[in-house]
Amino acid sequence: MSRRMTLAVPNKGRLVEPTLELLHDAGLVFEERDRSLVSPVENVPLDILFVRTGDVVEFVRDGVADIGITGADLLAESGIELRVVRRLGYGRCRLAAAVPRDAAQGDVGELAGLRVATAHPASTRSYFAARDIPIEVITLSGAVEVAPRLGLADAIVDLVSSGVTLADNGLREVGSILSSEAILVCGPGVAEAADGLLERLDTMLGAVLAARRRKYLLMNAPAARRSALESLLPGLESPSIVPLAHEGMIAIHAVVEADEIWDLLPRLKAAGASGILVLPIEKLVA
Repeated sequence: MSRRMTLAVPNKGRLVEPTLELLHDAGLVFEERDRSLVSPVENVPLDILFVRTGDVVEFVRDGVADIGITGADLLAESGIELRVVRRLGYGRCRLAAAVPRDAAQGDVGELAGLRVATAHPASTRSYFAARDIPIEVITLSGAVEVAPRLGLADAIVDLVSSGVTLADNGLREVGSILSSEAILVCGPGVAEAADGLLERLDTMLGAVLAARRRKYLLMNAPAARRSALESLLPGLESPSIVPLAHEGMIAIHAVVEADEIWDLLPRLKAAGASGILVLPIEKLVA
């Protein structure tokens, strides 16, 4: 029997719920118990280790966990080199520079000589040093957005998603430092020692993520309208065409991008399709 692997995941914060949802959707059977550090997966030789989001990278580096789910910004800030197995597409945000709304600066190049407050000092120093822009980094552990108002700094570098928090604090963005999202990382040598488990886990996570971006489309149509309808269906491959009991009628099955549905359905109807069904896809392995 192969040894059990350990997956470190966040126990608090914005990545928790989407991470647990992804793991369950991938078919992992485990319980989330309050104050439980480890939850064994029942159907896979894998243990879920719940830790602080900021500790995931170090746990994987030190071998306490074989793999982990964390934010790309945290990996960059740590300076630790780990293999990024897959970008997971949720928890998207960006590390952005911002100044008070009435400040003169219009881009990051104009922050030279200023005091910049941030909870991401390593990433901030690296970005500005690489562009030869001298700044003074003021390291804060929280409430970075209020630093200019309190006179602690002239500008900030902080995580931004919608930008509402910046606006609420009288700030405006002048440039993006890096983009972030949830990522699956692994330590050195894990792929070789995992007896294929990492590859299988990655395949299942990828299948769930691919399915979320697509919909399964079914419709009936006159056979004479086949070419016109096929031209409207930019699916993974050619759509499936099935003859129906009524002569001259066909059923068309296709996988399409979810964000195309809004514009696609009226065009399909106008081209002769009827009885159109849009169904969710559980998993998709292309």
